[in-house]
Amino acid sequence: MERVQASVDVGAIATNVATLRSGLTGDAALCAVVKADGYGHGALRAARAAREGGASWTAVVSAQEARALRDGGLDGPVLVMGALTPDELVVALEASADVVAWTPEFLDAAARGGTPTRVHVKLDTGMGRLGTRDAGLATALVRSAVGDPGLHAVGLMTHFATADEAGDTFMDVQLGRFTAWAAPLKAEHPQLVRHVANSAATLRDPATHLDLVRCGIAIYGMDPSNADPLRHGLTPALTLRSVVAAVKGCAAGQSAGYGRRFVAERDTVLATVPIGYGDGWRRGLTNRADVLIGGRRFPQVGTVSMDNVCIDLGPDGGGVAVGDPVTLLGADGDDRILAETVADALGTINYEITCGLLPRATRRTTDGRTARGPA
Repeated sequence: MERVQASVDVGAIATNVATLRSGLTGDAALCAVVKADGYGHGALRAARAAREGGASWTAVVSAQEARALRDGGLDGPVLVMGALTPDELVVALEASADVVAWTPEFLDAAARGGTPTRVHVKLDTGMGRLGTRDAGLATALVRSAVGDPGLHAVGLMTHFATADEAGDTFMDVQLGRFTAWAAPLKAEHPQLVRHVANSAATLRDPATHLDLVRCGIAIYGMDPSNADPLRHGLTPALTLRSVVAAVKGCAAGQSAGYGRRFVAERDTVLATVPIGYGDGWRRGLTNRADVLIGGRRFPQVGTVSMDNVCIDLGPDGGGVAVGDPVTLLGADGDDRILAETVADALGTINYEITCGLLPRATRRTTDGRTARGPA
C-alpha cells in the first residue's frame, strides 16, 4: 500500500444520502454539497455517489468547482453558492451552473450571460455573511429575475448560523424570518425552490426541509454537531491509513521526535509511521491521538513532524511488525477512530479533519457494498 492512503467508500456516501432522503418531509429533494473537494473525499467521486443515493442537486462554492464537475461529466443542477467576481461569473455560466444573487449589480451582470441564467436570491436572516438583510430588496430581486428574459428565477435561500448547536433557539428565529419573506413569493411563483437547511437543520427539524435541503457533512458520514454519526444511522466514508515503517526499542529516559516532547518513563517499543502534517495530519495532535494496529489501540507519542509520527507499542511491542497497516481514521477490528474524536483532540470540528488532508495522502475509491477494489 501507499505510505499514506485515504480510502473513500462511495457506497457509504450513497447509503448516507439515501438515509437522509428517507427522513425528508413532503416532496423535499436533497442537494449534495461537494465543495472543498467533497470535504476532502473527492468532489466528483462524492457527487456521483450522492446522485446514486438519490440526490437530485449538487452544490459547490466556486465557479472552478462547478466547471470541474461538468468536465467530469456530471449533469443535473449544480448550484454555486459562493460570491463570484465578474470573471468567475463567466466561468460559472459556461458550466451551466446556478448562481446566487443578493445585489442588483450582480443580477444585471448575470442577465447578460447569454442563455437565461438560473438564479437563486439569498436573504441574510442572521448568518451575517453573504446575502442581503433587506427583505424588500430581496423581493425586488426575485421579481426582477422573474420578469427578465435573460434570467430564470429558480430559488429562494438563506443559511443557518446555529443549527448545529445544542439548546439553540436562533435557528427558529431565522426560519421565521425566511418564511415570512418567502411565503408570498412562493404563492406568486410556485415553481420557486425554497432551501434553507444544512445537514444539522435537516437532522434537527423537519420544518426546515421545505422544497430542498443542502447536505454536506452528513453525506460523508460525519455528524454536524461533532457527535457520533451512528446516532443518525450515518457511516463514515473515509478511512485514513498508513504503514509501520520501523520498529525499535526505546529505553527509559530516551526520547522520540522534535523537541523531546516524549521521553519514555519505562522501557518500551516504538513504531515509526510515515505520516505527518505534510499529509494533513496536524502537528497539534502531538501526544494527543491514538491509532489502531491489528485491531488494537496504541497512543501516538512525540511531536508530529512533516513526514513521521511515533507510536508507543508498550514493553512487549504489541506483536507489531514493519509493514503492518496503521489506521488513523476508521475501523480496525472491533474498534474505530472517528474524525469527531480527532477534532475534539484539536479543539476543532470534524469538517477540518477531512478537508485538511493534503494531496500527498493518496485517494483510493472503494465500495463497501460490493467489496470492490481500488478505482
